[in-house]
Amino acid sequence: MTVTPHTPGPLKLDTTAIGAPSEVIEAAVAAERRGVDRILMSETAHEPFQPLAVAASRTSAIEVGTGVAIAFARTPMTLASSAWTLQQLSRGRAVIGLGSQIKAHITRRFAMPWSSPAARMKEFVSATRTIWNSWQTGEKLQFRGEFYTHTLMNPLFDPGPLEQGEPLVLIAAVGPRMAATAGAVGDGVICHPFSTVPYITEQLAPGVLEARAEAAADGAPWTTRPFEITGSVLTVTGRTEEEYGHSLAGIRERIAFYGSTPAYRPVLEHHGWGALQEELHTLSLQGRWKEMGQLIDADVLNAFAVVAETPADAGRLVRERYTGVYHRVSISLGAESDPALALDILDGIRR
Repeated sequence: MTVTPHTPGPLKLDTTAIGAPSEVIEAAVAAERRGVDRILMSETAHEPFQPLAVAASRTSAIEVGTGVAIAFARTPMTLASSAWTLQQLSRGRAVIGLGSQIKAHITRRFAMPWSSPAARMKEFVSATRTIWNSWQTGEKLQFRGEFYTHTLMNPLFDPGPLEQGEPLVLIAAVGPRMAATAGAVGDGVICHPFSTVPYITEQLAPGVLEARAEAAADGAPWTTRPFEITGSVLTVTGRTEEEYGHSLAGIRERIAFYGSTPAYRPVLEHHGWGALQEELHTLSLQGRWKEMGQLIDADVLNAFAVVAETPADAGRLVRERYTGVYHRVSISLGAESDPALALDILDGIRR
């Protein structure tokens, strides 16, 4: 079944800051000046909440969000506290994007438990919302689940209510089960860059919208807010021939890297490219990363990425392809790309 996720409207524009924490703060200021709606920071080499809090203090309108924070590296209580603080400091501009990561990172890097990621994420977000509700209303904290239990909240540790209310919670999803989790307990779903329009509309959107409708029918309070479908678009473009060439090579390698991951195989299989995943995975085990990028032909490239000679054309193509599919987009460029290039592409979407 193919589903049009929502009534077409103007795309909201997001940007993802990369680099050192100080660069994230500078990027937030620059993005706000360019009229970008939201700046995101992913949890890779740096923890995102602290830089975003400083970025919020240097800006006044742009939303500040994690894109994404690793949920299972935390407990619902630690996430609830960090998010509540960011929501307070930003005066209601915080957006909490959560991702599950994969088992190896959760167990071997973070030394945290891993099991049933979709079910665990659903309970994680439900527990976080219960904690927030306790702080906002004074209601006794009482959450008991399969994975998490929170039943103690002394006044000393209760930050109290926020005038702006709780922040938005978005959940990153690749497969239908996690997407349905986002629909059930989230304010939105973050589609992985390794997604195509057919995969989103035929595999992800139906489950998201069904779960959202069920949550609304059950009276879940967060369903009174609009639901977001958002995604980062792999983009090949450049302001010079050299920049375009670097962009093309970088995005081919990124697609190959994602495609080599067994967890992402269903996306390739949806297009009949399952054999490509096996070939990429074999090369990845041998460390032959450059060769992997060469396996990404024009059909695969154009399915996963927007390819355009100029930033303005790239922005136009993003707008044409994703209006009515996403509510908001960010631009994902090749490694070592100039962050200003993403802002130029966002300008092209706006035109």
